[in-house]
Amino acid sequence: MSHSTLPGAKNCTSLVVLCLASFSLKTGFLKWKPDYDSAASEYGKADLIQEIYSLCRAYEQAGMMLKEMQKLPQAVQLIEKASMMYLENGTPDTAAMALERAGKLIENVDPEKAVQLYQQTANVFENEERLRQAVELLGKASRLLVRGRRFDEAALSIQKEKHIYREIENYPTCFKKTIAQVLVHLHRNDYVAAERCVRESYSIPGFNGSEDCAALEQLLEGYDQQDQDQVSEVCNSPLFKYMDNDYAKLGLSLVVPGGGIKKKATVTSQANAEGTTATATEEDEDEYAGGLC
Repeated sequence: MSHSTLPGAKNCTSLVVLCLASFSLKTGFLKWKPDYDSAASEYGKADLIQEIYSLCRAYEQAGMMLKEMQKLPQAVQLIEKASMMYLENGTPDTAAMALERAGKLIENVDPEKAVQLYQQTANVFENEERLRQAVELLGKASRLLVRGRRFDEAALSIQKEKHIYREIENYPTCFKKTIAQVLVHLHRNDYVAAERCVRESYSIPGFNGSEDCAALEQLLEGYDQQDQDQVSEVCNSPLFKYMDNDYAKLGLSLVVPGGGIKKKATVTSQANAEGTTATATEEDEDEYAGGLC
């Protein structure tokens, strides 16, 4: 919602209060005298509401002026104050949009503060049961956390996203969030948590048998076998490369434990060594097959 829509919300609320005030002044069969006290009270409320909205808007406008002066932390502080006042006075949508605006302002300067603002915005939307708007803001927070390599927090944030997407039955996006989760957990060097994410996702309708599921199983197998080639092949597939940029980068930079020395290569080497030993033994036996003479 832009600044230009604020007066509409303000005028609508004020109009209701003014109607109540006007009603107090009317007389009728059961009401012979106008209720001047009630009318005065309602008119007073209307003035107060007008003043509050004007004050909120003034804080926002002052914040935007500070933004133009490149004083972003101070700008965000004023917009936050406006948002809190909007919340206290029953306009959560306007409050949420003000918080999101503040997050965008500060994102490149102070990502940690932006994460906090986006999470606050998501909470406001979630309290209003506007889950699609809430999960969109959580997604912004998750990507910033990944960008800052705050993987523990990112894992929790993505899990919350996934929960909401499941609640609103957006299952294909749940699959993508599972990929994001697995990449984050593997960058945390937590194979067990990554495997658990995939295992738990089998209960999401359509996941088992999907290309997302097959790719993740192949990725986990390669990671567990320390097969860097297999991991790189999965992470370079279109399914991974065309994810949000922050997650695509996680895939491209994923390195298996042990520097990519494959377990199966080790097993093969052992087998070759055993084969060589066996051949040498056979040759020795052939050499002495005719006796010592």
